[in-house]
Amino acid sequence: MVRTLSPHTLLVSLAILLLTLATGCGGAALSQPFEGLKNAPITVYRLQNFEPPPAQAQTPGSVAIPPQILQWATAAASSLPPGIIPPGILPGSAPAAAAAPDAARFHDFRILGWVPLNDATMRTEVLDILGHEGNFTTPRESCMYAEFGVSITQQGQPPADLLVSLSCNQVRTFSFAWPYGNSTGLTGDSAKRIVEVMKKAFGGG
Repeated sequence: MVRTLSPHTLLVSLAILLLTLATGCGGAALSQPFEGLKNAPITVYRLQNFEPPPAQAQTPGSVAIPPQILQWATAAASSLPPGIIPPGILPGSAPAAAAAPDAARFHDFRILGWVPLNDATMRTEVLDILGHEGNFTTPRESCMYAEFGVSITQQGQPPADLLVSLSCNQVRTFSFAWPYGNSTGLTGDSAKRIVEVMKKAFGGG
């Protein structure tokens, strides 16, 4: 015997199905603290990833750029717009100007430029990168030559700050608990996504 459902039952079942589909398509919640920072102001920084010691800086040709930076800059030179790779890094480029004693810094790295992320799409993308464990892995080496910084305002607390090093393929955090333990390394996909955000933020995309 075939049992027919009443219109009311059909409507309830349909509503439950739609709710389930909507929840599934909406994606998993972001890891904390990023889930709770969706409406927080975000500022991104472009940083000088390497500065030679003063004695080396005064002697032309004596600056030894770390191999991680050289490898990254050489590989990225053709795909990045002018201004994204810090000055003095590419072979043959003009050296970076000496920093003034009171030069603005973001966690010890000289600030070359900064911009608030007011674009909702870019804000969502930054939080989506940071808010999912699958975008990170165990780093292959330990180094930090930061090309970018991210600062997310936390109400009543210091900002949630991150240094982002594409040459070292990893991040370093300040003022909050990193939710992924030792997985501070960037996957290839997350590094590409970060580059795209920074290109747009600093006028290169």
